[in-house]
Amino acid sequence: MCGILALAGPRWRHAVEQALRPLECRGPDARTTWSDGEIALGHTRLSIIDLATGSQPMATADGRYRIVYNGETYNFRELRRALEAKGRRFATRSDTEVILQGYAEWGIDVLPRLDGMFAFVIWDAKERKAFAARDRLGIKPLFYSTQAGLAIASTLAPFLALPGLARALDFEALRDFLAFQTPLAPQSFLREVRQLPPGHYLEWQEGRLRHQSFWSIPAPATGDGEAEPVARLDALLSQTVRSQLVSDVPLGAFLSGGVDSSLIVHYMAAARTRPLLTFSVRFPELGFDESAAARAVATACGTEHHVLDAPRIGPDELVNAVHALDQPLADPAYVPTYELSRLARRHVAVALSGDGGDELFGGYERFLDTEARHPDSAAKKMLRGAIRAGIAPGALLRRALAGQDLLLYRRTELGPWSASRKSLFRYLQPDAAREARPESTLELWRTLATSFGNGMDSAALMRADLRTYLSENCLVKTDRAGMAHGLEIRVPLLGNSIVDFALAQPASRHLQPHPKALLRALARQKLPSEVWDRPKHGFSVPLLDNFRGPWRELCEDLVSRTRVIAPFLRAEEVETLWRGALRGRTSRRLAYTFIVLLLWLEKNRL
Repeated sequence: MCGILALAGPRWRHAVEQALRPLECRGPDARTTWSDGEIALGHTRLSIIDLATGSQPMATADGRYRIVYNGETYNFRELRRALEAKGRRFATRSDTEVILQGYAEWGIDVLPRLDGMFAFVIWDAKERKAFAARDRLGIKPLFYSTQAGLAIASTLAPFLALPGLARALDFEALRDFLAFQTPLAPQSFLREVRQLPPGHYLEWQEGRLRHQSFWSIPAPATGDGEAEPVARLDALLSQTVRSQLVSDVPLGAFLSGGVDSSLIVHYMAAARTRPLLTFSVRFPELGFDESAAARAVATACGTEHHVLDAPRIGPDELVNAVHALDQPLADPAYVPTYELSRLARRHVAVALSGDGGDELFGGYERFLDTEARHPDSAAKKMLRGAIRAGIAPGALLRRALAGQDLLLYRRTELGPWSASRKSLFRYLQPDAAREARPESTLELWRTLATSFGNGMDSAALMRADLRTYLSENCLVKTDRAGMAHGLEIRVPLLGNSIVDFALAQPASRHLQPHPKALLRALARQKLPSEVWDRPKHGFSVPLLDNFRGPWRELCEDLVSRTRVIAPFLRAEEVETLWRGALRGRTSRRLAYTFIVLLLWLEKNRL
């Protein structure tokens, strides 16, 4: 796992050293640069595989192609054998060289052959062309800018160090952050920097850029799916977890006590992973603590189990976690994940995680809340008209909405509704609100949820979450929390074969007779009852207790300085929201979103 950087053009290529510095936490073991006058490549390395000869930037023997790569390709041995059969010769035993030789042999067609998590840049010295790609679901991040030549980097942070790059806030990214707790690709918090969407590649040559998808989420399945899906899933998970245990350094697993992470630990133990270290967070608050279930799994699987006590997550930990972010993320689960990663890194360099199970296998009740369940009516139309005319209060808007409009309203904290407690206009100054284009709130999610032909049904809602909530929230949380401490986090539930299997099943297979039916059926076979015989728990922090307790002084200080830190916000409304959240009367989640924004802006000063 690494940090990667590519800079081309007279203004930027000499800035490789200063732009690479923010990526050192992603690769603490080595830092290397290379340039040929037109382009400069930089790499910070976290050594996991081929410790002796896997250094980067790595070149082919003839010097034509050179790569910087972040990720793990789990089928690299099979690909290497195929390339050797074509006459390719290897100087290392790393997956990096397999991707490099694969591109030299197959070009763009190497991408669908890769099973793993990756973001990389390849420079073709003969064609004077840069080629970059990001894995199917965006497990690994990749940002780029063409404001003054070309800049590509693992995260947004290096762009803040580039000379001459405009430090202007992208208000459309801010809009989706306030609505959804995270900006959505291709936007980033910097107006001149884009995120390469998951499953895409880009090519840059002679100042011209093009990007294109190499993998798209398949349409919903028709028919009944697998004849024996639980048995098939069992075999696929066993194979996938085993393939992701390749490492030349110690590895372990995050173990929350939920179905997903517990299954991962079960298959790790079945593969005779020794020593098997597991890590979890213990909360004292009723409804948040899953440590008993985690302990039961650890005992059953014979792991060496380590527990982080959540009360240690005080104001300093909150500040450190948010300051480690390259752009704001207001998922409260990020902070304990950041602290858990810090704990795990004392013992291992690689940890496996259960991320992706809920999104792929229907773990959320909201997937049952479809468009068809909320038909429009004459009464709702009349109420909408009364709200628009100012006759009825905006607080009744939720009762007036139907179908897709209601689902969007439920999905967001703030949006385009002027007469509602969820109005984005309430919190943004007029100029900022115009630039944010509130009418396009969560446009990516809406497009995906309506692009499969049957409206917002369960299958479409699950697919929309893959490219929004999973890619832009859950996987960002995992990547940034781990990489802040030089910890590689692998996500076996997002292996190609698991994703293909899950998406080939009709939605009813996942959601009936209860959400996450297939994974829970497998859990009944493999895991202690403490895991599956209880209600689902989320992995988060008790915000109200923290607001009233250890975080209060920090948060009140930030809110009091809203006018200075973020002049584009309506400070009085942010202050009102905060006071209401303290009393339990307004959205704690939205209040936390503003706290994260203010903390991040205070450090980065856009």
